[in-house]
Amino acid sequence: MTRLMTALCAAVALTAGAYAIGGMNSRTALPDLPLVGSAQAQEADVDVSTIVEMVQGAEDAPVTLVEYASFTCPHCANFHAGAYKELKKDFIDTGKVKFVFREVYFDGPGLWASMVARCAGPEKFFGISDLLFKGQTSWVRAGSPADVADELRKIGRLAGIDNAELEACLQDGTKAKTLVTWYQENATRDGVSSTPSFLLNGEKMQNQPYADIKEAIEAELGS
Repeated sequence: MTRLMTALCAAVALTAGAYAIGGMNSRTALPDLPLVGSAQAQEADVDVSTIVEMVQGAEDAPVTLVEYASFTCPHCANFHAGAYKELKKDFIDTGKVKFVFREVYFDGPGLWASMVARCAGPEKFFGISDLLFKGQTSWVRAGSPADVADELRKIGRLAGIDNAELEACLQDGTKAKTLVTWYQENATRDGVSSTPSFLLNGEKMQNQPYADIKEAIEAELGS
């Protein structure tokens, strides 16, 4: 999903009026998020150190692969349905690759999905992410923002998050603003303008067939 960074940042400009959503049995609204450009993000008093990196694999693995992905990106869903499973089996589970997943926010629903995925902490993040990618076509196209949010709540409940905890996560305006600032700092530093994008031991690598990703990782491993 190739999108210019300027369009990407503009899409994250959320207002309560544009993204008022329905919660359970009453009308609620997700956090109001004014646009925070990269320069503004640096000036804002936002402590991004509170955001937990979502990591799989051995901490001391010889290769680190960072993926930048959006939960609303169909190419990201395709990657996680195919290549990611091979990557996990061949390299992550064997201790050869430390895999870091960083969210990109093209739009309000992508941010809300991230807030649901992070709601139960790192232990459940990748399991919820899998549910989000598997069901992407359903929740992304659910209809109004209220409908989309309700579908995301269903995924959260399916993952075992109770209603009160789920709603607290979705209504956490401070967390939402911090996530947006964290994302913008990461994307600016690493030159990310499309998803999925990858960093292999710090070097930028575009999405490509798994055979090519595997070859690149093996080259880093010296195999």
